[in-house]
Amino acid sequence: MDRKIGLIGGMGPMASQLFYKMVTEMTDAQCDQDHVNMIIYSDPSMPDRTSAIQSGEYKAVHDKMLSDAKALEDCGCQAIGITCNTAHFFGDMIAEEIHVPLIHMIRETVKTIAKECPSGKAAILATDGTVQTGLYQKYMMEAGLTPYTPEKETQALVMYQIYDRIKKGRSWDPLAWKQIEKSVKVAGCDKAILGCTELSVIKADCGLDEFYVDPMRILAARIIEFSGKKLRAEFIK
Repeated sequence: MDRKIGLIGGMGPMASQLFYKMVTEMTDAQCDQDHVNMIIYSDPSMPDRTSAIQSGEYKAVHDKMLSDAKALEDCGCQAIGITCNTAHFFGDMIAEEIHVPLIHMIRETVKTIAKECPSGKAAILATDGTVQTGLYQKYMMEAGLTPYTPEKETQALVMYQIYDRIKKGRSWDPLAWKQIEKSVKVAGCDKAILGCTELSVIKADCGLDEFYVDPMRILAARIIEFSGKKLRAEFIK
């Protein structure tokens, strides 16, 4: 079994390059041929997902994402992943309009947390758009987990890290991050979900500990497994 995987990326570009690095490092490979066959469609022209959700103007993002997915289908991809948490709102919209499965980063993340921390409470650190859609909240409650969304001031700091730091090619703000961490731990959270791929960049670059769950790393593991390649032993859960 050797399935070709399609990836809709570019949201943002730093997250896409990090994702491919994750897939490469997490694959149990002895030679080139042991790695995942993957087509990465980096599409930074995708309209901003949070703005679309907040305005209710879905069509431009829906149409662009569907076009990208169909292009990957036409290239022979047998499954599709999306390296953007907020974009899964639109991924759910197009799931029945494509003919290959969507490896769903949010659902897979919730499954992992439920297995590791049954009945736990997890903070959702994400864009305003992701929080507004309730995507994580829905799947977490179905899995018996308690979702926690940050208070207004903390959420503003999360957005600052995403839009004013990482998306602009700048490093994170560690002092602001300490405020985020303190807030969610005081709220009694067992875990914090890095529900934006820009936050995955912070974890990779700055060594955040296991309190933080990285959905992009979980997606990488599932893509390796679906492709028919082998996951390195230390990443098997």
